[in-house]
Amino acid sequence: MSSIHAKRVTKFEIDHSRRWLQTARAMASAVFLLVLAGCSSAITKLETWEGSPATAANAATLKAPGVIHVSQVNGRSMTNYLMDDLALDYALLPGDNQVVFTYKTIWAKSGVVENGESKVHVIESEPQVVRFDASPNETYHFEFDKPDSRQKAEKMMPEFSAAVVGANGQALAQSSNWSPGDSALVARTPALDEPGGQAANDGAVSGYNTDSLKQLKAVWETATDEERKAFLRWAFE
Repeated sequence: MSSIHAKRVTKFEIDHSRRWLQTARAMASAVFLLVLAGCSSAITKLETWEGSPATAANAATLKAPGVIHVSQVNGRSMTNYLMDDLALDYALLPGDNQVVFTYKTIWAKSGVVENGESKVHVIESEPQVVRFDASPNETYHFEFDKPDSRQKAEKMMPEFSAAVVGANGQALAQSSNWSPGDSALVARTPALDEPGGQAANDGAVSGYNTDSLKQLKAVWETATDEERKAFLRWAFE
């Protein structure tokens, strides 16, 4: 075999290997995107209750854009996902609902970024809470000012507030600053259909009020370390 022929064969093998690698990468990317799309469609509607309440069949929907991060609904913690800008729909039981959330935007830094330094500015509001009465099968969404620059976003954060708006365009409620001690609602778990059933009697049998215990648990889950320590000192004095 001549050296020229050997070089041609080697070049052919290299080119073939490169094309195969590029094809494999393209296929892997396509598969990843399909899986990601499937996961996104599966998690874009989140239930906010425990159990199987009868009113869930007529649940309302609260649409949250990617910049709104819902952390709690009625005292129940919501799942955090790796993608911060994922728009999600939350299924709400008809009736009173309390939603805790933050507003978060990301802005690219201009100029040179040093090693180890973040390449973006993260602008985030204080935790917000909004309370409203959800009607069966209704759809609601958030409305808020949308800044077109990082400077405007930073300026609006101290006074940030968002409204929950119905399908008719009417605002039902306006958010305000939230702290862990503000949680008045707890996770809504359905009671048994028959009055006086086991769910209703649990508190009387065990000697404590079940609703009060649930409220304590909800507040404990959202309390800071210092608040928990202060509570334990008070409880065991």
